[in-house]
Amino acid sequence: MANQSILIIGMGGLGVPAACALARGGAARLGLVDFDSVALSNLPRQVIYGISSLGRLKVEAAAERLRKDYPGVAVATYPVALDAANAADLIGRHGFVIDATDDPASKFLINDVCVALQRPFVYAGVLGMSGQAMTVIPGRTACLRCLFEEPPAPGEIASCREAGIIGPVAAAIGEVEAAEALRWLRGTEPELAGRILTYDAGAGATLRTLAVSVRAQCRCARAPGIGPSAAEAAAREHTTNH
Repeated sequence: MANQSILIIGMGGLGVPAACALARGGAARLGLVDFDSVALSNLPRQVIYGISSLGRLKVEAAAERLRKDYPGVAVATYPVALDAANAADLIGRHGFVIDATDDPASKFLINDVCVALQRPFVYAGVLGMSGQAMTVIPGRTACLRCLFEEPPAPGEIASCREAGIIGPVAAAIGEVEAAEALRWLRGTEPELAGRILTYDAGAGATLRTLAVSVRAQCRCARAPGIGPSAAEAAAREHTTNH
């Protein structure tokens, strides 16, 4: 485990519980990506931050807390927004990626670059009282585009700000993401590889998993190139198409 690093993209409602669970679980190296600063509205559900964190970069405040609580964890910080210009470099430095973003375009960028670089990752999304997660092992299991093919058009779905997020739901899905990363670190098969977990915390709360098949026309079904040039091409294609 000491030779592998986990990249968490987004240090909000999903990324914070994922980071804490990874540190508790024995992950030795974490990378944190987020350009945002801590706001008062973050404190109720992003429990790694406190009053003293207000106005600070999320990655810096989170790294400080993680290093204090878990001295054995090495934490690298990247106070940037993930985009087509830096995705290949950031993802290429790490062995496994946790998608903790709340933006569909970012999720598809993570998917495309991870598939090109052959980096396993876990996708997740939370909206209102529901959440979902799926692990992608490039070359073996279905990817995000096998499910949705293209990201939704702007305005097609409600944003997290509009629909809201229930903190415990985000925390539960973030913990699921961390558990998948820890399984990969330990050399065991992630439970959600090729399967999507959905959780609805509404009346009669339901939890289910469904198998997801590779879509024959999807880019993950083709033999992708491996290396930075392939990832850069995927990022350029993503930017051109979206």
